[in-house]
Amino acid sequence: MIFIVVKFKVREEFQDSWPLLTREYTEGTRSEPGNLWFDWSRSTEDPAEYVLVEAFQDGQAGSEHVNAEHFRKGLEVMRPALYETPRIINTELPGVAEWSRMGELEITP
Repeated sequence: MIFIVVKFKVREEFQDSWPLLTREYTEGTRSEPGNLWFDWSRSTEDPAEYVLVEAFQDGQAGSEHVNAEHFRKGLEVMRPALYETPRIINTELPGVAEWSRMGELEITP
């Protein structure tokens, strides 16, 4: 699995509209056959910071993602709304394909 986390610093005038601004990109990525998940969060301490957590089945799926039309368009839409280059962690997690349960906080019915 390819696991990616990206932090985006969004200009003040785009902070509240970021989910709408990135909707086409988000929906396009979620519909890719190799996409495992694609989830946005907003920092509770910094309203300018959005965090994207995404995963793809393998390197081929990741390559198809960055070559997709919605990826290119998404970059064009996001670029003017950002005030700095996003920070990214991109790594391969061999043998992992889904979320594990957190044993330290197991909830039993």
